[in-house]
Amino acid sequence: MTESSKRPLAVFDLDNTLAGTAHRQRFLERRPRDWAGFFAAAPHDPPLAAGVALVRESAEECEVVYLTGRPERCRSDTLDWLAAHGLPEGRVYMRRDTDRRPARRTKLEILGRLARTREIRVLVDDDELVCEDAERAGFTVVRARWAAPSAELTAAQEREGRT
Repeated sequence: MTESSKRPLAVFDLDNTLAGTAHRQRFLERRPRDWAGFFAAAPHDPPLAAGVALVRESAEECEVVYLTGRPERCRSDTLDWLAAHGLPEGRVYMRRDTDRRPARRTKLEILGRLARTREIRVLVDDDELVCEDAERAGFTVVRARWAAPSAELTAAQEREGRT
């Protein structure tokens, strides 16, 4: 067993936890929603200072894992964004392109899988429903409340299973 595999995991969401999405909310306010535009704008997300500081601090004691509701087709842009902002390396878990289940279901499923073999020290996420379900499942949660909430993003996460 390697040293890193013995370390507990710190699990971080991306959108509105590490990456500011306010500039691309306009794509969700249209009808129909412009998902291609929404995700195409993600590489331009500004980093959120509070989240970035917490992920860097967590990396001192934990192995960092990123858990996002972004679809798999956004992997390259997501990895480039993480590297461009000097965030700690870590596995990135994304939803399958065709998976439209609510974020709280997809994320809790992955957390459960991770917890079978590793200690999860903390989950950091902005989605209240994800946080509530994770706490009910016994995980320690930090609510990322440093970005302005978006009703459109909440609907996308919960009802449309898009992010």
